[in-house]
Formats: sequence, structure tokens, C-alpha cells
Amino acid sequence: MNLEYFIATRVAQSGKQSFSRLIIRIAIVAIALSMTVMVVATSLIRGFKSEISNKIFGFWGHVHISDTSTATLTNDEIPVNINQDFYPSIDTIGKVPYREFKTIFGKEYEDWIVEKETNGGIRHIQVYANKPGIIKSKKDIEGIIVKGIGKDFDWQYLKEFLKEGEPLNLQDSTMSKDIILSEHTATRLNLKIGDSFIIYFVKKESQTPRKFKLKGIYRTGLAEYDKVIALVDIRQIQKLRGWSEDEVGGFEVFLDDINDMEPLTEHIYLDILPASLYAQSIKDKNRSIFDWLELTNTNERVLIALMLLVAIINMMTALLILILERTNMIGILKALGQSNWNIRKIFLYYAAYIIGIGLLWGNSIGLLLCYLQDKFKFIKLSEEDYYLSYAPIEINWWVIIALNLGTLLITILFLIIPSYLVTRISPVKAIRFK
Repeated sequence: MNLEYFIATRVAQSGKQSFSRLIIRIAIVAIALSMTVMVVATSLIRGFKSEISNKIFGFWGHVHISDTSTATLTNDEIPVNINQDFYPSIDTIGKVPYREFKTIFGKEYEDWIVEKETNGGIRHIQVYANKPGIIKSKKDIEGIIVKGIGKDFDWQYLKEFLKEGEPLNLQDSTMSKDIILSEHTATRLNLKIGDSFIIYFVKKESQTPRKFKLKGIYRTGLAEYDKVIALVDIRQIQKLRGWSEDEVGGFEVFLDDINDMEPLTEHIYLDILPASLYAQSIKDKNRSIFDWLELTNTNERVLIALMLLVAIINMMTALLILILERTNMIGILKALGQSNWNIRKIFLYYAAYIIGIGLLWGNSIGLLLCYLQDKFKFIKLSEEDYYLSYAPIEINWWVIIALNLGTLLITILFLIIPSYLVTRISPVKAIRFK
């Protein structure tokens, strides 16, 4: 039998009312509060990053392949021949091995290279072409970038953001004159599904009008895209630019796992593409948004550290009071031959019991709040500032388990310090102590 554990359970189950019972309750509340905040915060931050990333990648893909001299979203787009060795077979690429510098606590060690493998491969590839224009309705005008898409366009993500209307029908042999606008643009121009309007394009220093019919209205909440992007048949862009059917602006590549973006972008550029083409990740194209998202990681770490600090301070205080209250018991155990470490283990077991109760309540409350937010979305956000109308939730069970184990282990390790007080108690004085 583990004597220290047995004594700890007996002490924990004792119904004696004392000042220490109040302190224990406060410690349990502190642990529960800390864990609740950590569970909710990590779920909110992960949900936020996931939703924003999905919106961006759903619209533009993870990797762009274009001519090396093409400027992003400008009138200087250089055509790329669609007949490439990698198109469309590139989507058969699975996991790819790669090498990178070892990183420990954010620091790279250039003399320490590790072999790794991507989590997934390439899921899909599709063509695109862009051309800026000006929309003219009966009452207003609006600058816009018209994005041409082909038959291989993946509607999986965009359908989620399609508020009205239908996707474009690009399977016919004849060129479609339908267009999909953002809710922002349609509202500003007072356009409804089925309305026709004219877009003017600059072609060889002259304006070229094209008439389109509004087929669908989308809203992602990303103002950078919603204000300027419209979707049309890619054949419209090819005709406006004077390209052949085999010429496109570039290719959009979708990956299985967002975390593979950097190694797979490098693999595509170095090992797959010809010298005339260039691969760039969407993260590099939208550095400001992704830098902003990276700041949330720092906020998450700071919040977890603060919550751990609160839990540790409260548990250290509770343990000191428990030791002082049990001075007489400590003296008797020492007189019976128990070592200091064995007695310290009694209080560490007791502390682990208190922490366990706090973690149980903290997880229960935290997960309940996450469930309620995910179902009812009662925490609202300003879509103009945060790109989302509500706070999203994404629960990662491995992260929750790691938070629980980390909180338990780190707190117990810190409690070894105040448990040293046991060694300072004299058996003779302790037995006399009332």
C-alpha cells in the first residue's frame, strides 16, 4: 500500500471545518477559472484563425503559379500556357519529404537540420485570369477586379459564402455572360439577381464595354476581397486580353493541410515548375493579414502563462496553509520514522487532488461555454474589424489534453518548493503545538 497516498486521501476526505477548507475552495475556484479561460481562449483563437484562413484560401487557394514577371492583380498579367506537364496531374502528389532547421523556443539552429514529411499533399489545381474594370449601373460606378474561372473551379468553399443566386454554369461550349458579385458591390450599385449591367475594360488605351447578368451574390466578410472581386467565365478574360483558349493568367493550387504551405510551395517551385514559372504562397501575397493572425499566437501564449501563474500562486498559498494546519500530524509522522520526502509527498498528493477537482470543473465549464457559443453564437464581432460576424469555436482535443496535463505537472513541480517547509518542522515542537 502507498502510505503517503492513503494518508492524503484520508486528509482530503476529512469533514473537519477549518480555515484551510476555505482556502482549498478558493484554490479549486482559481484552478477551475484558469482552466476555463484557457479552454475558451484556445478554442476561440483556433476557430478565429481557421475561419479567416479558410475564407482566404477558399477564394485564392494556397499556392499561386504564374509567369515570373507577372505583377499580382494588375493589368500587366502575362499569359501562361495551360498545356503544362504538371496540369492537372499535380493533384496526385501526396506527402513530400523536406528538410528544415531545428527550431527550439522560436530560435533556429542552422547547424541542426532535421528530416520531415508534410502532413498531406496537393488536393486540387485550377486556372484563373484577372482583369480590372469599372462597373457602371444606372446610378453609380464601381472599380472592380474581374477574376476569370474555368470548368475546373472548385465551388466547395465559395458555396458557403454564396448568399443569393447560383454558381456560374461553365460547362457549356458557349461563353457565359453571367457574373457573381460581392454583397458589398451589389448593394452599392443597387443590383439584384437577374439584373444586367455593363463593365468597362481598358484595352489598348480604349474602353471596351461588356454586358453581364448578375447570377450570384457572395459575402466572405474580408473587405479586401469583397470590395473588388467579381467572378466570370475565364473565356471572357481571354477574349478581352486577346489570348487563345490555351492561355491563362496562372494556376491556383489547394493543399490538404495549411501547415504544409511553405514546404510544398518550395517543392512546387524547385522540383516541378519550369524556369519560366514562379510559385508563391498566398501567405506571402497577404503578409499583413497573416502577420496579424500570428499575433494571436502570442496572445494565446501570454494568456496561458498568466492563467498558469494564477493557478500556481493560489496552490502554493493553499499548500503552505495546509502544512501549517497539519503541523501536529507532521511531528507525529516524523516521530514514527517517516522521512521528510515521504511527508512532503502526502501534501503533494493532496495538492494533486485539489488541482484535479479544479481541472474537472474548469473543463466542464469551459467546454459548455464553447458548445453554447458554437450553437447560439452569442458573442458577436464587428465584421469590418475582425472579418467575422461572430466569435468562432474550434476545439482541438489534443490541445485540451495538453493544457490539462501541463497545468497539473507544472503546478505540482512548483509546489515542491513550498513543501520544503516540512523539513523545517521539529518533531518535538510540532507534537507540543496545539
